[in-house]
Amino acid sequence: MAEEKTVVREEQDVNAVAECKEAFERISKEISKTIIGQNDVIEQVLIALFANGHILLIGVPGLAKTLMVSTLANTLSVKFKRLQFTPDMMPSDITGTEIIEEDHTTGRRAFRFVEGPIFSNMILADEINRTPPKTQAALLEAMQERHVTVGKKTYPLEEPFIVLATQNPIEQEGTYPLPEAQLDRFMFNTWVDYPKDDEYHQIIKVTTGKGLAVAQPVLAAEDVIRYRQVVRRIPIADHVIDYIRRLTVATQPQRSDAPEITKKYVAWGSGPRSGQYLALGAKARAMLLGKYQATCEDVRHVAHSVLRHRIFTNFVAQAEGIDTVNIIDQLLAMTKE
Repeated sequence: MAEEKTVVREEQDVNAVAECKEAFERISKEISKTIIGQNDVIEQVLIALFANGHILLIGVPGLAKTLMVSTLANTLSVKFKRLQFTPDMMPSDITGTEIIEEDHTTGRRAFRFVEGPIFSNMILADEINRTPPKTQAALLEAMQERHVTVGKKTYPLEEPFIVLATQNPIEQEGTYPLPEAQLDRFMFNTWVDYPKDDEYHQIIKVTTGKGLAVAQPVLAAEDVIRYRQVVRRIPIADHVIDYIRRLTVATQPQRSDAPEITKKYVAWGSGPRSGQYLALGAKARAMLLGKYQATCEDVRHVAHSVLRHRIFTNFVAQAEGIDTVNIIDQLLAMTKE
């Protein structure tokens, strides 16, 4: 009986992978009605979504980060809320608050909890570094624990739940940079770059014309939850796990066998969480592409987004103009399958 259930489960997973590949193609097509280019970023966002992780999008203003997230929410038929972070925002503006309510029948007064915008499936935290640490912590606690505590009561958040935060890398005056421990809450740190030349032409032509088409729903919330469960069951071979281990420990300068570039330029490397996210990211990417197991190539594809905010350079690197992207590139070239 147990073997029959296993066979049925495997057949269901095979069908789910094929369905997810088709859904990925349809979602990409729907998003392309509104967003021109940025295919790699869209793929990274979907990988984080199906791997049950959060993502930090970093890019200069005007690259359609906000529009990209809201368009994705339309294709997934999930509840979406946008939070514009400002210096005067309070934690209760995110989580909600208790108000005193009077029962007109009995005249009694009692506290009633009014849910904040965090009680949605997809949250866009726009310019997360614009708000003070206390408010950032309220959001990041919800990201980690998947619940909100107000007073003596705890309120669970509805699944699927994902936070997509944006950050402007240029203007730092009056901002509150996220501490390293809070950055680690994000599965991916993804750079949103400028469009390509041909994409510029199309953007200007389409957005100044009769208007953009509206993306249509492709998946429902329950589909996202189901695909998240399938991601966990995607096979990953021991040699791929060993590749992830060697890539992770290669970032740690305290080890005696650390590469020379790590000892010279890195102050602190990545820990076990990066290994977990490399594996989950590789599995989710494999599923999106219709593959039935994660490979080293999938790991390399998500390595920059996973490791970029988990490797901290020292003064030597800063003086010589070496950033984490340079270090990750060299570590990927040095770490063999």
